[in-house]
Amino acid sequence: MQNRVLLAGLGVMGSRIASNFASAGKLAGVYDRNADKARNTASALKVKYYTDLSEAVRNSDVIVTMLYDDGSVQEVYSKMAADARGKLFIDMSTISPETSVEVANTIKEKGGKMYDAPVIGTSIAVERKALVVLVGGDRSGFDDVRDLLSATANQVVYIGGNGSGLYAKLVNNLFLGSYMASLAEAVKFGRKNGIPDDVITDVLTKYSSARSPTSELKVPKMISGDYSVQFSIRNMLKDMEIVDKLAAERHVVLPMASLALQIFRYLMDLGYGEEDIAAIYRSLR
Repeated sequence: MQNRVLLAGLGVMGSRIASNFASAGKLAGVYDRNADKARNTASALKVKYYTDLSEAVRNSDVIVTMLYDDGSVQEVYSKMAADARGKLFIDMSTISPETSVEVANTIKEKGGKMYDAPVIGTSIAVERKALVVLVGGDRSGFDDVRDLLSATANQVVYIGGNGSGLYAKLVNNLFLGSYMASLAEAVKFGRKNGIPDDVITDVLTKYSSARSPTSELKVPKMISGDYSVQFSIRNMLKDMEIVDKLAAERHVVLPMASLALQIFRYLMDLGYGEEDIAAIYRSLR
């Protein structure tokens, strides 16, 4: 793989992924629409920063994006498409699979190749280089994608054609959203019945048959009221809205996911969008 790698999108996840690429000697430049953020990140990682996206693409062989939503991906890729010939694009955003396929087709028409590569894992997993990446796109180029993403992930899994990585990610986040609601209820139920916090924590993180890396991360946050962000309410809601739309289009009834969606909408309305998904505990009385 050629080594001029650009990371575009320096949010909570993107900035940490950029750091991992830089530590592995694989990062050449960064771009963010916030020029100060790009400049500061580039200075810290000792790479080049760009304020012009077209220039950034022209000077890169591989472009990795970590963006917020469908609109952000469409906007950024529309600016990059003209210079796509011969380039490899890896979009790690969680967006609608249909949007991703449309963008991938545009990139293909312009002579480039694009993969969807959404991640399972929070900012903590990025820092531990323990992400799981679910990849959709042309099988023949997957080895190059895996080689690069292994700098920030311990598992890079090929799912299928374009869009399939995102469908797999939405399966995960449907489960995660519903699981978080149940986890919060379990904590609240235990407290209301006089179970000490340390016992609740042990039950849900050590003894329960439903224990998981998520319960290990989120139960202590619920107990302590520490809602510093690892994965935000806003992002969880965005993903659950995609699930809800796709379920309606395919006539799939998802009662648990629908209830969880209503809770996350409620939390957004209360102004908790930038807090961690553990703040779902706030919805309980």
